[in-house]
Amino acid sequence: MLTDTACKNAICPAGKTRLRLPDSGGLYLEIAPNGSKRWFAKYRFVGKEKRLALGSYPEVPLKAARAGRDAARKTRETGADPVQARKAELIAKRVSAAVTFKTVTEEYHEKKASDWSKVHAAQFLRCCEKDLFPWIGALPLRDISAPILLDTLRRVEARGATQLVRDLREFAGQVFMYGIHTGKCEGNPARDLVGAFKTHTVKHMAAVLTPAKAGELMRGMASYQGQPTTKVALLLSALLFQRPGNIRSLEWAWIDLDGAMLTIPAEAMKRAKAGKLNGRPHLVPLATQAVAALRDIQPLTGHGRYVFQSLRSGDKPMSENTVNAALRGMGYSKDEMTAHGFRAMARTIMVENIAGIDPDVIEAQLAHGKSGPLGSAYDRAEYMTKRKSLMQTWADYLDQLRSGAKVIDFRAA
Repeated sequence: MLTDTACKNAICPAGKTRLRLPDSGGLYLEIAPNGSKRWFAKYRFVGKEKRLALGSYPEVPLKAARAGRDAARKTRETGADPVQARKAELIAKRVSAAVTFKTVTEEYHEKKASDWSKVHAAQFLRCCEKDLFPWIGALPLRDISAPILLDTLRRVEARGATQLVRDLREFAGQVFMYGIHTGKCEGNPARDLVGAFKTHTVKHMAAVLTPAKAGELMRGMASYQGQPTTKVALLLSALLFQRPGNIRSLEWAWIDLDGAMLTIPAEAMKRAKAGKLNGRPHLVPLATQAVAALRDIQPLTGHGRYVFQSLRSGDKPMSENTVNAALRGMGYSKDEMTAHGFRAMARTIMVENIAGIDPDVIEAQLAHGKSGPLGSAYDRAEYMTKRKSLMQTWADYLDQLRSGAKVIDFRAA
């Protein structure tokens, strides 16, 4: 039986190619002339003598070498070849190391991105890179358990980003399901975390919701002293009540001033990719006030692509923060009014204060999709007539509010 002292002091005699020091059960330490020492375990398999390498001494001490020998004996007793079992184990480890959460996520993203909108594809990868890869990106996919994923998502929850936690759990779940389908893992720990996080409370964008407050806002916009294009962007946000991204990226090619119509292409709308590719454009009738405002700034930006050009680069639209920054400059905090709030302002005030307004017509003009047989009705000519009337009625009502006339708070009444 070997001892640690004997292993430490053993040297290969001069003139010999190697020295083997036996222990027990087929285990021995092989010493080379250069001083290297390696453990081997002899065994017989299918009538042939074979040996299994167990590592180098002293990195693998005597006790660990004996444990390796015993494990090989148990493997042989099951009818398997310890050498082949070791090779299979090493291959599995290499494959597992290569199949990390990061590599599988990137593979999944590459395969799915063409089916997603550009915005969703970019958001998916950006969120994973920022909040998942730093913590679990390097881990083999099959080694990530529910507690490991939970710990990662708790970091995000601690920042108060409850919606992001939900998104990340969903994104991770998609990666694990892809891993299951492709044989890279066997379970989906994200599915086990349903209900493990704080409930996300939807916070609506701040908006002015009474006629009196809307009148104050319109007067403030009329006296705005900033960039002329920003002033018009504020006015059109109120008149058209379209999504802020659509307002800031308006293109002159979309606008027919003589026909008083804005046509936003399907690909520019907030829709799923199928809707962007196959859907109809969104039509926005222009009230006379909107046409006048656009004609006013046409000499300034009409030579370019965008109605509201970036001050830094004429080939890009204004920043997404421009309208919000203008509102802050007018004295409105982010808890009082936002660029997106013009949509809620229009819908709420019209429904509550203007007689004869059909809520479905407002929803159509907001580009809120409607399922069922009435969905396609929004594009019929007679429905468009109602929308044209709606947009002019709203513009005239805002003029009345700005002048201080006929200001009636329906809810207070």
